Amino acid sequence: MRRSLRSPLPQRHGLDAVRLRTPDDGPWTLMRDHLVERLPRVEPERIDAMLADAEIAGVDGPLRPDSPFVPGTFVWLHRDLPDEVPVPFPIGIVHRDDHLLVADKPHFLSTIPRGRHVVETALVRLRRDLDLPDLSPAHRLDRVTAGLLMFVVRREERGAYQTMFRDRRVAKTYEAIAPHDPTLILPRTVTSRIVKERGVIVAREVDGPPNAETLVELLEHRDGLGRYRLTPRTGRTHQLRLHMAGLDIPILGDRFYPDLHDTALDDWTRPLQLCARTLTFTDPVTGEDRAFTSALALQAWHDHAGWAAGAPTNSVDGPGTGR
Repeated sequence: MRRSLRSPLPQRHGLDAVRLRTPDDGPWTLMRDHLVERLPRVEPERIDAMLADAEIAGVDGPLRPDSPFVPGTFVWLHRDLPDEVPVPFPIGIVHRDDHLLVADKPHFLSTIPRGRHVVETALVRLRRDLDLPDLSPAHRLDRVTAGLLMFVVRREERGAYQTMFRDRRVAKTYEAIAPHDPTLILPRTVTSRIVKERGVIVAREVDGPPNAETLVELLEHRDGLGRYRLTPRTGRTHQLRLHMAGLDIPILGDRFYPDLHDTALDDWTRPLQLCARTLTFTDPVTGEDRAFTSALALQAWHDHAGWAAGAPTNSVDGPGTGR
């Protein structure tokens, strides 16, 4: 049997259809019966409606309510989306060409669909708004971190750019606003061993050989605050936030470190004052030297009173640059 790897269903809201592979054998007479058992969180009546409306497809086209079960084949469908609160901040475009899209991701916007965040993610928004159905992220940023996020335009070039990030051939710097401690000697390199357990929301530092390294530099200070440049030399989960908290200068707005605070998903006040500021690398496809800079301003530095009061601001200080 010829098996198509691309969905016969178009994207919906910028999302690809889910692909399922049927078992090599089973007791089902109809595809409908298998899907009812396969998708227990979907009401059988909903599966019946999707089949009636040609919203479920196989390799040969839409499935019918009476389509027989076929072992070892593929089925595509769009899952129903969860209710989401719109993230009220725009995505800035720093650079766009035939190969790359570099965006300025705002705080509170996830990179890719996951859990309760699906349509309200950077990937889905950009696919939909820019009509770029094959767009894919070259790397990721945490939902609460703002700044540069790079996407690959062409499907066939994904591997080259994603491998570049995996192999740490990209120089990245971040900017953070945190308390200023005049007794803290900077710059300094912070190292520790960080572990992140599956199902646990926070990471932690433990004894053992270091696996995380960050260069911390103080750029300037005023009114008890410091503006810091952070250069990660590894890429552990929440590394920058843990290392700053470990120096007793936790990043402003951090609701995980040093202490975990439960926060509503639609609370836009006091965003984490951390921005992915620069990306520099040699392009693995074109051979060009690339350098990009985020245009996003960290509110606590430019308007500390407004930030402390909880004003939901995602300000910018000028156009991004890139070449």
